Amino acid sequence: MHKDFQVIIVDDEPRILRALNRALSDLPGISVVAAGSGKEALAKFRESPADIVISDLSMPEMTGNDLLAEIAQIAPETIRIMLTAHKEPEHIMEAVNRGKVSGYINKPWSDDELRSMIEDLVASREQYVRRSIVGKVLSNSATPFKKSFEDFVGNSPSMQRVYNKLEKAAPSKASVFITGESGTGKEVAAFAIHNLSQRKNDAFIALNCAAIPSELMESEIFGHVKGAFSGAVSNRDGAATLADNGTLFLDELGEMDMSLQAKILRFIQTGTFQRVGGTKMEKVNVRFVAATNREPHEAIKEGRLREDLFYRLNVIAVEMPSLRDRDDDVVLLARHFLNCFSEDEEKQFSGFTQDAENMLKRYSWPGNVRQLQNLIHSCVVMNDGPMITSDMLNDLLTSREQISTPAVSVPHISTDPSVPSISSFDSNLPHTKQEIEPLALMERKAIQQAIALYDDNVVKAASALEVSPSTLYRKMQQWEE
Repeated sequence: MHKDFQVIIVDDEPRILRALNRALSDLPGISVVAAGSGKEALAKFRESPADIVISDLSMPEMTGNDLLAEIAQIAPETIRIMLTAHKEPEHIMEAVNRGKVSGYINKPWSDDELRSMIEDLVASREQYVRRSIVGKVLSNSATPFKKSFEDFVGNSPSMQRVYNKLEKAAPSKASVFITGESGTGKEVAAFAIHNLSQRKNDAFIALNCAAIPSELMESEIFGHVKGAFSGAVSNRDGAATLADNGTLFLDELGEMDMSLQAKILRFIQTGTFQRVGGTKMEKVNVRFVAATNREPHEAIKEGRLREDLFYRLNVIAVEMPSLRDRDDDVVLLARHFLNCFSEDEEKQFSGFTQDAENMLKRYSWPGNVRQLQNLIHSCVVMNDGPMITSDMLNDLLTSREQISTPAVSVPHISTDPSVPSISSFDSNLPHTKQEIEPLALMERKAIQQAIALYDDNVVKAASALEVSPSTLYRKMQQWEE
């Protein structure tokens, strides 16, 4: 813990100050400063700014709201906590709006919960300092630090690399191939490339190759002429025509039929195509961006993706990081979604409790940003605020996990007879309470078992577990550390 972490506690009742001091003074690395009024606290803060200020709400002369609002003006980075006996939403909302508080503590409180909260805040503050240092280093380098970029929310180092690559790729005419797990924002990245290019005033056409039946895909891309097939009652423009002078984004390219991939390759090479049922060659000027949530080289080995098509599109490669690899971006995204959905649903939400933010940061997010977005939307719809709590999140996460299959508990079982079977996996699942193991340990065992079954071939093991090889390599590196 940080050696000089200062906390100012403020209350006009001496017994409350003594109780707070007793609860916090034994925390290592914490320096507690007590103030009996808002004015005294403000004077001490001006003399020596603190990292955290915990203030009572109701005090004479200067209220906690006034004090925290003043501190927010002086030092926005200081963590501000409200101490109150009021539990009515309107009192909490006023403190949130005026004092811009990070959280609140109800009277009476539990010393253990209070200490745990402060320890979590200290850890969060130290992470903020580390990110600030990274930001300063990046801002002093040739590639500037970006707090936001196009439609992305997040300022983690992994996203800084994505922003810089997209910014460099956009003005080019080169094709771009985007990889990453489902829900990481591949289409957002593709649109950012389009929006930063000279084609931004023309169309951005996105096709999800996994969502369109294979028999209709060729018509969706190239269009058709009247009478080309049953139901073709008139000529119809396809994505290729609609994207002329613009950008065509082919998402989940590995799900496209291999014979159609050959036609796509020719289209990319020549810029010409024929409509389904047509005889006339048409020429367009299209910028291609493709994406897949599969590991491309493994998809090529499995016969799902043409190697020549991949290399034709993979002029510029962009890998989207998973949400669990984006540091505290999860909290920034959650706050952004909360603001959006609160406005859309006409609800009065103002933020997350510290416990809720900690839960967001600890969760693994198998569905990435899309899962987080849906979770926050559900929280807003199903609750009334003013704060999102850990109980609200836990109820929704628990209910969803009960109807979904965890990736680590039931590995993918190939129907290929040459592939080793993993059907014996569920025999290792716990049958009594005493046999239950931590989820992280179960995940590690599942991964190690899959790698062993595939004779230490990480790429094949990743495919069986339906994750990217980079995920397994990252986890193995974490185990070694």
